[in-house]
Amino acid sequence: MTRPTLDGVRFVAVAQHDPLAEPLLAELTVEYATRYDTTTDRVGAWLRGYPAEEFAAPGGGMVMGLLGDRPVTGGAFRRFDDRTAELKRIWTDSGHRRRGFARILLTELETQIAARGYRRVYLTTGDRQPEAEALYLATGYHRLPDPLPADGEAYPMAFLKELT
Repeated sequence: MTRPTLDGVRFVAVAQHDPLAEPLLAELTVEYATRYDTTTDRVGAWLRGYPAEEFAAPGGGMVMGLLGDRPVTGGAFRRFDDRTAELKRIWTDSGHRRRGFARILLTELETQIAARGYRRVYLTTGDRQPEAEALYLATGYHRLPDPLPADGEAYPMAFLKELT
């Protein structure tokens, strides 16, 4: 599904292993390894290790925002619980940041999340990503004192947004 949006960016639904998703995974690998003092091999395996079906319909989704044919922003969501979707892999190309693409991405993801029947959006992020924290606070997410109970990974900064 392709849907036109603002600023010439159009969003395309992709699978985790789609070649259009590779710039997202590649840049996040380097960025997370650098920010969190680990190896790109470890981060790359972790990013690519999620079962692809978690980010596919009916419970999840993944989109890439294209400017022309170039991926400039993207992200994914998966089912957290019956009412809640969890955002993952929120990314904007380093050469295209501070232009509002991440805000447009969040709007697109939230629209898809609401269309799937979820009423809340949840996410966790690391404590070395102040830009992410600022983005989420500026777009209506509120910071939780602790991550919600969950199986698997949880990072120290947790956010929640009720969808209207």
